[in-house]
Amino acid sequence: MKPADSIPNTDRINYLNIGLILISCAVAFFVPFELFLFSYAVLGPAHYLTEISWLHERNYFSKGKYNYVFLVVAGFLLFLVLYFDKLFPHVHLFNRDANLQTGMTTGLVYIAFVSALAMVVLKKPFHRLIAFIVIVASASLAKQGVLLFSVFLPTLIHVYLFTGLFMLYGALKSRSKSGYLSVAIFVLCPLLFVFITPSGMPVSDYALHSYSLFETVNRKFLEVFQPDLFVKDFTSLADYRQYLHKVIYESNAGLMVMRFIAFAYTYHYLNWFSKTSVIKWHNVPKRRLVVIGVLWAAAVAFYFWKYEYGFHVLFLLSFLHVFLEFPLNHVTIIGIFK
Repeated sequence: MKPADSIPNTDRINYLNIGLILISCAVAFFVPFELFLFSYAVLGPAHYLTEISWLHERNYFSKGKYNYVFLVVAGFLLFLVLYFDKLFPHVHLFNRDANLQTGMTTGLVYIAFVSALAMVVLKKPFHRLIAFIVIVASASLAKQGVLLFSVFLPTLIHVYLFTGLFMLYGALKSRSKSGYLSVAIFVLCPLLFVFITPSGMPVSDYALHSYSLFETVNRKFLEVFQPDLFVKDFTSLADYRQYLHKVIYESNAGLMVMRFIAFAYTYHYLNWFSKTSVIKWHNVPKRRLVVIGVLWAAAVAFYFWKYEYGFHVLFLLSFLHVFLEFPLNHVTIIGIFK
């Protein structure tokens, strides 16, 4: 076995990530809801802040200097669509029309994602402007992909698929066997949740209450991959909610989905911080690091004060980091095929 000093830095990072993958997977087996809530509240805000700072130093991987403003505006509009009724309860702009909100949310995510591709591949500002106009005009087409754009792209695709693609791109560039191994383990670990189904620990009351903010992702995932769970008829909304609660928190299918979600989110954050020496997100002015540290501490304090407060206060930041990462996602996919 090679001494630690003789192992290349790339291999050391890959072996570290293999360990983090296995740890995330193991913990997700037994306390998936608690693991997700902890990772989302503690690791999540640190990831948002440091990644946005890092992306800013690299012009968000866009061909235009100020193209990122388009993504920021899309993020703010999405926030207003979802929170307008809460911020201005007496205006009644949307009249709590869930279909209208879903349609606008879907359109904005579509606009941000496809526009990011134009930012990456089109060099001339005029061409990008024409592309933005066409993309905005075609946003109504996104209503055919509500699940893709409104539910899965900002969540599981972002934290699992794109993380796997980043890992694969890094392994291809470095031609590292340990990199390929880490990708293989990352892909295979979720299969363990399908074939190994321990009962785990009972879900705590705190987790039951706090995780209700995220149940939509679980429900939509189950509706896609286990549709037979939702063919029953219910005499009342209360009966349906009680049944849905049992499916998400107690059934084998529900626990399998939650273990995958907890694993994907936890490793997504850990992968980012494990590659600090490569990504070098910390190489910024000390004043900015101090600001990031203060904002992170305030964010975590909100979550510990009341999880719901932290979720709502950080909602805009969480979506901004997803939108601003879209150009990098496209750069990664293009790089893999090249």
